[in-house]
Amino acid sequence: MRSSNIAKLAAKREEARIGGGQKRIDLQHSKGKLNARERVEVLLDPDSFEEFGLYVEHRCSDFGMEDKKHPGDGVVTGQGTINGRLVFVYSQDFTVMGGSLGEAHARKICQLQDRAMQVGAPIIGINDSGGARIQEGVDSLGGYGEIFQRNIDASGVVPQISLIMGPCAGGAVYSPALTDFTVMVENSSYMFVTGPDVVKTVTHETVTQEELGGASVHGNKSGVAHLTFKSDIEALLQTRRLINFLPLSNQKTIPQIPTNDETDRVDVSLNTLIPDNPNQPYDMSELVEKILDEGDFFEIQPNYAKNVIIGFGRMEGESVGVIANQPMNLAGCLDIKASEKAARFIRFCDAFNIPLLTFVDVPGFLPGTNQEHNGIIKHGAKLLYAYGEATVPKITVVTRKAYGGAYIVMNSKHLRGDVNYAWANAEIAVMGPEGAVEIIFREDAKDPESKAKRVAEYREKFASPFVAASRGFIDEVIRPQNTRKRICASLQILKNKKTQKPWKKHDNLPL
Repeated sequence: MRSSNIAKLAAKREEARIGGGQKRIDLQHSKGKLNARERVEVLLDPDSFEEFGLYVEHRCSDFGMEDKKHPGDGVVTGQGTINGRLVFVYSQDFTVMGGSLGEAHARKICQLQDRAMQVGAPIIGINDSGGARIQEGVDSLGGYGEIFQRNIDASGVVPQISLIMGPCAGGAVYSPALTDFTVMVENSSYMFVTGPDVVKTVTHETVTQEELGGASVHGNKSGVAHLTFKSDIEALLQTRRLINFLPLSNQKTIPQIPTNDETDRVDVSLNTLIPDNPNQPYDMSELVEKILDEGDFFEIQPNYAKNVIIGFGRMEGESVGVIANQPMNLAGCLDIKASEKAARFIRFCDAFNIPLLTFVDVPGFLPGTNQEHNGIIKHGAKLLYAYGEATVPKITVVTRKAYGGAYIVMNSKHLRGDVNYAWANAEIAVMGPEGAVEIIFREDAKDPESKAKRVAEYREKFASPFVAASRGFIDEVIRPQNTRKRICASLQILKNKKTQKPWKKHDNLPL
């Protein structure tokens, strides 16, 4: 009896391992895609995966479903480690009924989410599914709802990462949208609420799946995808790298990675980074990389709203979140997309106690009817709100321009920035000297010589960083070459920062 059970166990395990069969696995491979278990193996440390729910099967008997039972019900769930740190993973198996989500399939994911919340560890979901299992009707929809509720409960408690490695359509898209980071694979994954056929019926548009919701669309246009990569393997390996910057939960400390990069490293090249011409752009990414440990910067949403840079790096081996205006795009102006991009990143970092470094070179908010009619006031307020509510250590460096409302929004002292630096040639004012002179001295502005004199006068009296420093709005005017040293020292001082906020049930973010 015992030997027969052992044989049955081995057979069940093999049946689960093979999923929908070798033919369907081969089909996945022919499309350049890994299967569900291979993805887990690449993502996690070798031999660290502990699976649960291996023998779960659906209970549906309609539409011939009693003959379509597979151990695991189309999703692999369990826990493992990434560089020795605990994570929970589910991976949908497209070879089993197209990875469709039914009651049992959903229950496995929910159990994993519950367990991750209980022990405090990140959740990584690998999505490759045809959507709700139609044969199970409303039970499938109920399953999605249960997953969504747990996404919401886990938000800000444990990091949540969604990898889209195949189709993700209809209600299925909302779980990734609720998580912290969404990763897509180019030319093999797509996300949309309604597919091309429905679009054609309703709006008479003819569009392919890739054009409607491919990785390039969501990585470049919609901003739904935070990262896009060329293959399953690259996406999985870069997810490992992302996890290395994150704490396991909001109760755990941020990871410490040993570094040989000196705290007081001086970089003389920063002294000449900014051009003499105030209207000439420069690459803010160069500054960011030169400040961080060993130049290691993990940029988030690199192809979306390029006028602002966000991402993770380390200072003295500990993770920091970086937000920086990019003068190479739209002169570094803030617009709707940039405001939302930066705001959500700031809120993530604040939720998980990751200090914020902000590099400012912003001439203002992008003008125009398109921005105003689409709500730049409301969307810009999201960035303002995110900085204002953040209680983690917040350090700001004004490198060149900080004008008008955009100066305030970019983590100014008025939004309780902890340490605010400015480079010696920075300009902090209501507006740029040229524009100010044309308003204040209309007559003088007509004569080039008089205008130049007035511009110099305005720059000295109002735009100089020493003016802001005299009001206490800038803590120190520093030499560019010493920026890393100053930031490292400030982060050490702010390590034990505590902030008291008034009691509230929750805030009302300007959504």
